[in-house]
Amino acid sequence: MTKNKYLSLALILTITFSASLIGGFITSYNKEPWYSQIILPSFNPPSWVFGPIWSMLYFMMSIGAWLTWINNFNKKQLNIYFVHIFFNATWSIIFFGFHRIDLALLNLIIILLFILILMKIYFTESKISFYLFIPYLVWSSYALVLNTTIFLLN
Repeated sequence: MTKNKYLSLALILTITFSASLIGGFITSYNKEPWYSQIILPSFNPPSWVFGPIWSMLYFMMSIGAWLTWINNFNKKQLNIYFVHIFFNATWSIIFFGFHRIDLALLNLIIILLFILILMKIYFTESKISFYLFIPYLVWSSYALVLNTTIFLLN
């Protein structure tokens, strides 16, 4: 990863939003009719909510990772972030692509563990990065409840 501030930001944004592109592609081609046929909880949000929320979260995550990168150039913590992005991207593949609610739930638990690890690192490295990850933690925790409920209902 480059130490150039703006190039590193562009690379982090590109890699992070690649997870969104992968997830969106897999979801759009594999969601229906399966998703309409499973039992969803009453608190399941409408589909249109996910795009704007994830776009905002991916942007905030990218800025958080970038701020810690430009402050201390720690490759280990950036690698943790990118491994976490891998698991983030694979959730849609598992849930919508393979229709495996159980494995998607396990994947989401791994994502949450990575979020907590990253937030612990960011708390000491960059408070702004830490705060930028709070909405992601909250949304992912909600996703865990949602995924768990869908698993139990089906």
